[in-house]
Amino acid sequence: VLRGYVPSFAGMNNQYVRREVFCGNTCHELKRFWEREIGKQTYYRQSEEYRLGKSALRKLREGWRQRLEAKLRLQNSPDETKKRANAGQ
Repeated sequence: VLRGYVPSFAGMNNQYVRREVFCGNTCHELKRFWEREIGKQTYYRQSEEYRLGKSALRKLREGWRQRLEAKLRLQNSPDETKKRANAGQ
């Protein structure tokens, strides 16, 4: 097996020459490299999600959202009871 064999094309510009690369140890090295890179990115993403999950600002927003929803439910409750009372008459 010829590794890295490049046929000679006299007079052709290099950008038009297709170089055949035969896979040897290089493929495994590339695969291992990209697997490591993907692993790093996954770790960074998970770390950032964890950090944001512990954020005080997120907890405050969630608390205010729950309070607002409870307040809206209380405001809507009398309206629904009035509607039911009017429908029964």
